[in-house]
Parts: sequence; C-alpha cells; structure tokens
Amino acid sequence: MGKRVALVLAGCGVFDGSEIHEASAALVHLSRGGAEVKIFAPNIEQRDVVDHLKGSPTEEKRNVLVESARLARGNIQDLAELKTSEFDAVIFPGGFGVAKNLCSWAVDGKNCTVNEHVNSTLQAFHSAKKPIGLCCISPVLAAKVFPGCEVTVGQDKDVDGRFPDAETASAIVELGCKHICKNVNESHVDKANKIVTTCAFMCKAPLHEIFDGIGTMVQEVLKLA
Repeated sequence: MGKRVALVLAGCGVFDGSEIHEASAALVHLSRGGAEVKIFAPNIEQRDVVDHLKGSPTEEKRNVLVESARLARGNIQDLAELKTSEFDAVIFPGGFGVAKNLCSWAVDGKNCTVNEHVNSTLQAFHSAKKPIGLCCISPVLAAKVFPGCEVTVGQDKDVDGRFPDAETASAIVELGCKHICKNVNESHVDKANKIVTTCAFMCKAPLHEIFDGIGTMVQEVLKLA
C-alpha cells in the first residue's frame, strides 16, 4: 500500500503563491513513488496579488485556497481540516506564497510569524515523528518552527550567480538552525527531526535539475514515512 502524503500549497504562481513547477514536480514524483496524495491550503486572503506578466502587484484580492485549487484541479481541502493521523508525511512546495501567505518571511525575515494552521500542521507531524518535506524557500518554515533543525536552501554563498538568495542561509543560522550546503540536484535529510529539504528554484538552474532535486526530496520523505 502506498504512503499517504499531504501536500500543502500557498496559492498559484511563483510571485504570490506556490511555484507551479515545484508543486507539479512533487506530485509527479509522489505519483511515481506510489503515494496517495491529498492537497491542502489555508483558507485565507493572499498577502498580495502579482501580475506575473508585468512582475508588479495589483489591487486585486485573491484567496489562497481558491487559487491553490487551480493547481489541485479542484480536488483540495482547507488546511484546517488536515488530520495528521490520516497521513504518513507532509510536503510543502516553495514559491513566494510560502514567504507571504504561509508566513511573513517576505516582510519580516527571521522575525516572521507562521500561519496558525501551518504551524500546527508542522508541529503535529513532527510530534508524531512523521517526515516533513520542504523545497525552495519553504525550509524557512522548519527553521522558524523547529530551532536547532538542519535544512538546506542550497548554498550560503552566491556561487557563479546561481544562488542570488544565499543570505537566506545566514538568516537560518541566526534562528539557531544548521544550514547544510547542497547542490540543486541534492536534498538534505535531518534524521533526528525527519525533515527533508532541497533548494529547487533558490538556485538558478535548468528545470530538469530542479525536477531531479525535488525527486530526491520526495524519495527520502517516502523512505522515512
């Protein structure tokens, strides 16, 4: 029987929601791994709505759950309804929506607050010793909620212009966590906390390398589940 995995989204679109390619890659690898997946998102208003053609905010208002339903093909539930006992693992794709809607990292950095349902979901899986997978910017959720944990967002220096957000690693260290440098096609497993992370689009890399890196994260999560 396949593992039961909850996938938590933050909207639809890299600049104000979940990164679509990351969410899709996670779903493809979970499908390949024989997992049974259910998708969730918090029923809250987005922090902002970005015109992805112009790259600038609009005056529009959108709901995170409603927008996430686009990625879930309509098959989605309110995160408040997630029951940890029904799942073996949880995975959070990245995208600016994680830093804007699931927490306030985009505005407050390491002093951010985490959405109450996101926080309670992470705490519940951790307490149940069930694995948590995070990619791109979403490892900052673990860094904020679980001081002392180990995560990766890629490299802690901007190597050859491939890691423009390398300062995120320093903020993770300032939160009392350990940052592990990894390449885009790798993931890191914090065995003590059952947290698996990979950098995805925190690295400027070809899409297939990001896809492969997310694959390693999914595989490790399924092994731990």
